Amino acid sequence: MRPTRGYRIFIHAAALVTSIVILAPFAWLLYSSVVGQTDLVSRPMRWVPEHVTLARYREIFAGGGTSAGAAFRAAMVNSVLVGAGTVLVSLTAGVLGGYALARLRFPLRRTTLLSFLVAYMLPPITLIIPMYLLMSRFGLLDTKAGLIVVYCSLATPFALWNMSNFFGSLPAELEDAARVDGCSRLGALVRVILPLSRPGIMATGLYAFLLCWDEFLYSLIFTSTSQAKTIPVAIAEFTGRNAVDFGLIAAGGLLASLPPVVLTIVFQRYLISGLATGAVKG
Repeated sequence: MRPTRGYRIFIHAAALVTSIVILAPFAWLLYSSVVGQTDLVSRPMRWVPEHVTLARYREIFAGGGTSAGAAFRAAMVNSVLVGAGTVLVSLTAGVLGGYALARLRFPLRRTTLLSFLVAYMLPPITLIIPMYLLMSRFGLLDTKAGLIVVYCSLATPFALWNMSNFFGSLPAELEDAARVDGCSRLGALVRVILPLSRPGIMATGLYAFLLCWDEFLYSLIFTSTSQAKTIPVAIAEFTGRNAVDFGLIAAGGLLASLPPVVLTIVFQRYLISGLATGAVKG
């Protein structure tokens, strides 16, 4: 049955409204980053700015020494390294641990999985003091390695939970057929299960990366220099002692939003693809 004309109009109108709601904050960031400070703080607001400038982007990309731009670029590199390290560790633990929780039968298996979920649900602020004491004792304060350890404590429980559910949705007959053909359990995981699990692995990895990229509280508490500060903290420090450059904050926020958007666009085919690719041959 073909959809009616009214239904098609409604769907397109709803998609248009949703797109406007989603893109409006980005449009506002772009506007705020290129207009003069007086246009931003004027009342009533000027929708057509008197001054348009790219000075804030020049400061971010070309500022040297102790400028805000140099701190932002260092924070961008730190965020990429911390995010990549967290994704690597949490995905490795999530894939291997999730497969064990989904396929192996051992005592307290369900309790173990629920304990990881409970750890993931704890408010981050409740863990600050014990984590700070541990990181101080092991010399991990103000280091990228320390942030990776902290963020893995947040991302790994989710990765374990998500991947165990994803592996549990795959038919066990696929592994049985591979093991009959001579594969070990690990060989069946690598050759059969992982290719079928690519959408789940990509979604879990993207979530872990976004968690690190956007996290502010732990980075603020556990870092103090540009050696380890991440992007959210660097943008927050654009606020001066006596003045706030809203345009510089908007420019930093717009640039900080680009890597997650690009990653999502690049890997979207894995996120929306089904498990039909890899069907068993008869």
